[in-house]
Amino acid sequence: MKKITIGIFCLISLLSFDGFAQHTVARDWNEALLEAIRSDFSRPTVHARNLFHTSLVMYDAWAVFDSEAETVLLGKTFGGFNCPFNGITTPSDVDAARHEVLSYAVFRLLSHRFALSPGGQSTLNSFNDLLASYGYDKNFTSIDYSSGSYAALGNYLGAKMIEFGLQDNSNEQNGYANEYYIPSNEPMIMQSGFYADSYDLADPNRWQPLAFDTFVDQSGNVFPAATPPFLGPEWGDVTPFCLKNEDLEILNDGFDSYVYNNPGPPAYIQNSNEDGIDDPYKWYFSLVASWSSHLDPDNTTMIDISPGSQGNINFEDLPQTFEEYKLFYDFMEGGDPSTGRALNPVTNMPYVPNMIKRGDYARILAEFWADGPASETPPGHWFTILNYVSDHPLLEKRFGGQGPILNDLEWDVKSYLSLGGAMHDCAVDIWGIKGYYDYIRPVSAIRYMAWKGQSSDMSLPNYDPHGLPLIPGRIELIETGDPLSGDSDENVGKIKIFAWKGPDYISDPETDIAHVDWILGTKWWPYQRPTFVSPPFAGYLSGHSTFSRAAAENLSLITGSPYFPGGIGIFDAEQNEFLVFEEGPTQDIELQWATYTDASDQCSLSRIWGGIHPPTDDIKGRIIGHKIGIDAYNLALDYFNGTLSVVTPEENLSATKLFPVPFNNSLNISSNYNGLMTIHLTSIDGKEVLKKTVNKQVNTVSLNTETLPTGFYFVKLMDNNSNLISVKKVIKN
Repeated sequence: MKKITIGIFCLISLLSFDGFAQHTVARDWNEALLEAIRSDFSRPTVHARNLFHTSLVMYDAWAVFDSEAETVLLGKTFGGFNCPFNGITTPSDVDAARHEVLSYAVFRLLSHRFALSPGGQSTLNSFNDLLASYGYDKNFTSIDYSSGSYAALGNYLGAKMIEFGLQDNSNEQNGYANEYYIPSNEPMIMQSGFYADSYDLADPNRWQPLAFDTFVDQSGNVFPAATPPFLGPEWGDVTPFCLKNEDLEILNDGFDSYVYNNPGPPAYIQNSNEDGIDDPYKWYFSLVASWSSHLDPDNTTMIDISPGSQGNINFEDLPQTFEEYKLFYDFMEGGDPSTGRALNPVTNMPYVPNMIKRGDYARILAEFWADGPASETPPGHWFTILNYVSDHPLLEKRFGGQGPILNDLEWDVKSYLSLGGAMHDCAVDIWGIKGYYDYIRPVSAIRYMAWKGQSSDMSLPNYDPHGLPLIPGRIELIETGDPLSGDSDENVGKIKIFAWKGPDYISDPETDIAHVDWILGTKWWPYQRPTFVSPPFAGYLSGHSTFSRAAAENLSLITGSPYFPGGIGIFDAEQNEFLVFEEGPTQDIELQWATYTDASDQCSLSRIWGGIHPPTDDIKGRIIGHKIGIDAYNLALDYFNGTLSVVTPEENLSATKLFPVPFNNSLNISSNYNGLMTIHLTSIDGKEVLKKTVNKQVNTVSLNTETLPTGFYFVKLMDNNSNLISVKKVIKN
């Protein structure tokens, strides 16, 4: 039976570096969290948040006993949430105190977050067992740390993190359900062996839900709904870590979308006047179809995948215009213009060529970077890479590559906070963009255009302005005598695509390979199993591209080097064992990367080979990830160094005035704060009766309160990062 790859680097790190030091308590809990994620629903947004919040309490448990470092939550107002802390007796054994606080805090948080996980009691038992292995008592639940109890302080910190999470706009208390989003298109039925007569869409620029007999998510869990809803279209409103006020726009296309680092719209379909390939939309999605032709191990094309041949793309060389995109992505042969590196800078030796079949390479990348069943999702994936790097014997744990060598616990909590903040904010940023632009996935776009016809030549059959462009050897018209023409030539004139044939040709994934051949265009499949097909959320922008680039930048800064330790990172894929939904690869294969960004760029290409993203989803995700990875690191450094400038709530309170009080039909708010500000008006029983976001550039803002009944109200003002500006009690006559 094939193995299921449950972690990208967890196995190789154990095998390759036998004898490394015992893991820290932070690493133990991080591994427990990653294992819990693998048993939970595959929700990148939710688990980016879980990883960050867990990393935050780990860091605070360490920082509270450090004379220089600043806590994030404990004793602070973070994201508008106030977490009081009255201090605790200085421990005689600081290491033991940190161990205890951290363990209880993370235990309480994770036990809460995974209480309803499909992993069920097994996941909770693993948390119980880890806590007990330290000699701690799960039944000790006091949060009163005034007696000097470090266990109680841990419980308190965990409880406050839980409380924070219930008001960070993630809608955790309702299972992270959507409140406003409504899809524009009816679902496409993806039942096994079923193909519709029509693939028309109400809007071919918008995301289309997919309907299954049974939907199995990327973690291998059976989803409760056979037509999974869009995951997280309103996630842009979640309280961020490092995202900046000046980068936020609040846009509305049916509901308020909080969009940071707005990339502008994707390529929308054009009504071609012949020459459909000149339409960027058609070119991008046709490229996805073209790269699908590479997914056959019987193809003898060999490529060198060593760092001497692959990677080494400068950030400044990423394409910006459509013409540059066409030069950057190789439409027919696949890949990008990377040239690799002549020498390993650590060994000063050339990288050894690593020749494999392109058909194996493309298939492995599609599964490897998608994470496959038992996935820890892309944010967790990069935590496994961080753990792999941290275990490497050639790594010197100097944060940022400078200063003293840190002990393992300090290294872990600091690197986890930095990476966790980056992963969390990628989810906030990209899912805000996904929710607003609501862009279509390749399986819907390609089938739609194939159903419409061809857009290259009006003189040929089946012309339609929304059809696929004709590309010899990739996308063609079916003619009489073609094996696809049908018994009565019913398919003559329709579109055929030279592509991976799909799951209909796999009866037993232990032995079968679907291979590549000409198929009806309306039967095109991503390189996925039939119970998944595409993630249940819009494509633009690519989460994988953003998470990966942010993590690559973050790890480069954390370690002080863009290179993996030793100048090379490695993952082994075993012959006929690695691929899950078809047989393969045909040989043992070693994936290799010189730098973190080389690995990140490969991840981006994998989503095209996997049929999940067109190029228009990719590059702007890399650009935003680049920014977030650096910003998260810099903000984390401010916490580590105690250099974060914090305006206290008391200063804001004294600078804010409400008038008139009592008020009648209008309420005026005067504050020195300028920028995006959200005003929350709640009744005395806690119900929100008014919420308004304004770009405050003047001293006074006026609210229309005519419709409010008389009574007492609380006015809470929040800045763009959900930090508290002011809260006051007022009365209406």
